[in-house]
Amino acid sequence: MSSSASSAGRVPAASRSSGPSGPAPRHAPALLITAPASGHGKTTVVAALARRLTRDGLTVRVFKTGPDFLDPAWHTLASGHTVHNLDLWMTGEHDIRQRLYEAALDADLIIVEGVMGLYDGEPSAAELARAFDLPVLAVIDASSMTGTFGALAHGLRTWMPGLRWAGAIANRVASPRHAHLIASASQRPGMEQSADRYLGHIRRDAAFGLPARHLGLIAASELPDALARLDAAADALDETVLGQLNRDSLQTWRTRFTAPPVVSDLHANPARPLAGRTIAVARDSAFAFIYPANLDTLTALGATLCFFSPLADEPLPPCDAVWLPGGYPELYAETLSACRRLPATLRAHVEADRPVWAECGGMLPLFERMTHDGRGWPMWGILPGHIDFQKRLGGLGMQQLDDWPPVRARQRVAVTPSLVPPPSVDAQVSQPSLTVAQWDASRTADIAGPAEASQAGFVPVAPPLRGHTFHYSLCTTPLSEVARTHRPGQPVSPDQGEAVYVYRQLHASYFHAWFAGSPARTAALFLPAGEGA
Repeated sequence: MSSSASSAGRVPAASRSSGPSGPAPRHAPALLITAPASGHGKTTVVAALARRLTRDGLTVRVFKTGPDFLDPAWHTLASGHTVHNLDLWMTGEHDIRQRLYEAALDADLIIVEGVMGLYDGEPSAAELARAFDLPVLAVIDASSMTGTFGALAHGLRTWMPGLRWAGAIANRVASPRHAHLIASASQRPGMEQSADRYLGHIRRDAAFGLPARHLGLIAASELPDALARLDAAADALDETVLGQLNRDSLQTWRTRFTAPPVVSDLHANPARPLAGRTIAVARDSAFAFIYPANLDTLTALGATLCFFSPLADEPLPPCDAVWLPGGYPELYAETLSACRRLPATLRAHVEADRPVWAECGGMLPLFERMTHDGRGWPMWGILPGHIDFQKRLGGLGMQQLDDWPPVRARQRVAVTPSLVPPPSVDAQVSQPSLTVAQWDASRTADIAGPAEASQAGFVPVAPPLRGHTFHYSLCTTPLSEVARTHRPGQPVSPDQGEAVYVYRQLHASYFHAWFAGSPARTAALFLPAGEGA
């Protein structure tokens, strides 16, 4: 399985310019696959297309828009390549441009799966497509419609000027008659059928459905028939244009990708502050919410990574720091409750004042008790308090963590230019966007303060950690908070965002961090207090 190198806050040497003009642009076919809303089947179509072309010997690189750990696992299985996340706010324009540029080196097709509906979120998948000139293909659940399919496709194409449109596919079609009605409605006179482009239909069939639960799709690794499901979905593309694609026909969606500008060496963090340190990472079916880019970032910072399985009750391996990532510990509460070796060795690590970063699901077993589906389980008791699951969401959305963890020295860090304004709950697609210069200035002021924002392109601090939260449980604990996240564009509030709890050198939060956006603060998560990068 191959993986593109993470930017981890810097440009890999292979992409640096050897002359004043910079690296030459690269070209590759590309698609952003989207839908009117969640639940229309775009993940299935993305995985099916990746699987079909990979079976035919083509190289397909898949990316997922927004924070997500589950969809990328299916796309990794389908394509045979590591899947990275792209988000104009969380990962940033520089990171996106670097990853797409690297993928274009050898990809026969680059696929970006959107998040929610095409115009949902701020910034939306549509803004990402327009920023990088990605052709947009819409998957529309047509199970309860005929003529409305054409109206939806037309509206998706025309709502935002400047989108490069690939076409629309009807999903979950019940019969040949149903397919005929949809095709006819998509080709009515006066509906710009040549521009809207009806690309065919996919029949309704449970054989290739991807099952889900409360946080999203069931992980591909949990289903013994996962590959068979992908093969069935790939075969179902026969009635669509996607089922007839080859290297030549893919050139219809040929796209130009340029390398990002070289980031200042001040941001490259050449000291490798984690060099000589070993970080033990929990990784198994219960703790699988790990961005590949986060592992790349830790490695780029100099860390040696080792892995252990809490479900197997493996003792903590020899290490300097521990990362407990998120996942589904509640589904394995009985097994985790019975663990003895890992809790004992982890407790010894904590009491020896060695760093631990426990993230969302990774922190849940650390408390004294967990209640899920009406049943309570004693947990490891390393932290005081209890976890209770509920039916409604306990937290959802993008989050930012300012000024924590502290870094040892005030650094001059290049501000990465952004293509869109910061997300805002009040923003509308139809409103004019801030210019790049206005957004850069506002972002710099938000990070550094007005007095320092005037320094052209630099702020004397490490960037904030950005990420998201998504959970159904509540944490009740007497632990002190050392920091608190906030939504983009909103101030920190004691009753909003996610707390960062502290006990000795252990820090725990529902916040899922994207490490590559702030290497210095990431390093500080895994260094003893006072040794921040």
